[in-house]
Amino acid sequence: MTTQDMLDDRYGRTRSPRRRWAIGAGIAVAAVVVGFLAWTTAQNAANAVDVDTTGFEVVDDHSVNLRFQFTAPVGRPVACAIEAQDEEHGVVGWRVVELPASDEHTRAVSETIPTTAPATTGFVNSCWVT
Repeated sequence: MTTQDMLDDRYGRTRSPRRRWAIGAGIAVAAVVVGFLAWTTAQNAANAVDVDTTGFEVVDDHSVNLRFQFTAPVGRPVACAIEAQDEEHGVVGWRVVELPASDEHTRAVSETIPTTAPATTGFVNSCWVT
């Protein structure tokens, strides 16, 4: 063994088969992780529900009529949590509305929320695919 070979071996300037295998395994693990993250992002986007409150009407001291529209995947049932609040932002009524699957991508809905006290607003808290 020459002096140059001993120096290269001492300071790690040569690549051993074990080191090449470790680098290859690291690249493979990174590729699997990136693939998994891409797949879960695509799945979450495919099941996303976008909702907008289009209006509300306080009918009386015990009910609010809420109008909203949502965009959801075609052929999938959707559930929405709707809510009524008083002037101090306290929840005075809420319910979960289950909407059947439809061939339409965007739908408009009108629902009544029973309240325990006079409400000043109504809105959709959230929607999700069931």
